[in-house]
Amino acid sequence: MATAAADADASSASSPQQEPARKAVHVVVKGRVQGVGFRDWTASTAESLGLAGWVRNRRDGTVEALLSGDPAKVDEMVARRLPVGPPASAVTAVVPSPADPVDPSLGFEIKFTV
Repeated sequence: MATAAADADASSASSPQQEPARKAVHVVVKGRVQGVGFRDWTASTAESLGLAGWVRNRRDGTVEALLSGDPAKVDEMVARRLPVGPPASAVTAVVPSPADPVDPSLGFEIKFTV
């Protein structure tokens, strides 16, 4: 006769651990977003939210970023943080599109201009 504890051990051993949900968004930020510390601010803010990804300037004057992590934190960055930006910036648009999540252990980096 099996005990309840043995049944619980058997069922937990056979069910795989579920990974935390992750979301990723590619964004293009328009406005006065270069020469105002936007990349450093984005990297610092993303790291404070526990996000992984990257940010870089583009030759067309925009800033581009990949934000990956907890869905609520990604949404907060896209909807509440990026539209405001650092004090010297003047964001006119944040254009998001879906992306594939990145490994959280990669952290957040500032890339070279493209």
